[in-house]
Amino acid sequence: MAILAGAVLAPAAWADVPFPEDDSFYAAPAAVGSFPEGAVLNSRPISAWGLPLPVAGWQLQFRSTDSAGTAIADVATVLVPVVPWFGAGGRPLLSYQVAEDSLGTRCAPSFALGGGRDQSIINTALDIPFLTAMLLRGWAVVVTDYEGPQSRFFDGVNSGRGVLDGVRAAKSFAPVGITASSPIGAWGYSGGAFATLWAMQQRAAYAPELSFAGVASGGVPAGIADIARRVDGQAQAGLAVLMLVAFARNDGGSGLLDDLNDRGRDLVAQESTACGADLVLRHVNQQLDEYSDTPNLLWHPQFVAATQRQELGASPPDVPLYLYHSTADDVIPVAGFSALVDRYCALGADITAVHSAIPGHNPAAAVESLGAMNFLADRFAGQPVAPGCTVR
Repeated sequence: MAILAGAVLAPAAWADVPFPEDDSFYAAPAAVGSFPEGAVLNSRPISAWGLPLPVAGWQLQFRSTDSAGTAIADVATVLVPVVPWFGAGGRPLLSYQVAEDSLGTRCAPSFALGGGRDQSIINTALDIPFLTAMLLRGWAVVVTDYEGPQSRFFDGVNSGRGVLDGVRAAKSFAPVGITASSPIGAWGYSGGAFATLWAMQQRAAYAPELSFAGVASGGVPAGIADIARRVDGQAQAGLAVLMLVAFARNDGGSGLLDDLNDRGRDLVAQESTACGADLVLRHVNQQLDEYSDTPNLLWHPQFVAATQRQELGASPPDVPLYLYHSTADDVIPVAGFSALVDRYCALGADITAVHSAIPGHNPAAAVESLGAMNFLADRFAGQPVAPGCTVR
């Protein structure tokens, strides 16, 4: 109880919160590779910003392994309601993936939830209502910086491992109070859905000891090249810039840098630590062909190959899934979602898939969240799902 009382969340003094790159808590210990994946390397109680209810919170530094096989130190934020859990079994643990959508660590959710300042916290701030709703149900929540210390946007293996190791860390951290009878779930929207589903595709091989009662994902980024083409030259063109910089920076073998002109190479250098929200504001109506001497850059084989390496669908998640997507999504075309659902179903996954009539990416996130949360609540209560696919 003393530990909980010391970690009750209250508004933080923003000026006292350093950026992760200036915060020694984020620095990896020299022997990080000697620890097992998911091991807690360091911890501290936090006073989180923006949650209108009493919650205990910690930041956990833990060992993970990136997509290159290198041992890394990542960070997760764990939030637990201070009221006792009266449901059947232990208190549920939900892994919630914020749409990190970034190229720099100051955009990570741990910085925002720890009281971070400036517009780098926008994506996490938008998810405060969802986090509040989960905590009001009495669930413990772990929010992982799944892009890792190098902020690898759209790196599926890296993101999925980060999610799974964040769950391992939260589950083993005694003050959270997760027991053998605590059901575990996962949820993410948009960029958070990408990380969530990559985690579920890797679960059996990477973290077979973790059993998930249910998983929800919406606004799923499938058909990545088509997403870039949808927003290119439009109000959300900064998202296409985000993808271009991420693939050019993260995928050294893609050859994308060779396709860029001097202005494009300057773009990659200048925006190498930007948040997605920054890029959207700075690159309204931008056309990516201006950064390349190769016409139709977003159709170029090297760009397409870089995106295809990050596509979901190579293997079916072996957990009950609730997937949802607006048929009039203005950012992520629904065709990629439908194709992914068909792919998962053909591979034998158990899915409830909803083609939502709510128009728009963000409106669908808000309206359809209740269905996702109710699905997770039913799984946490032990209610079974019918095998196979239900698509509506």
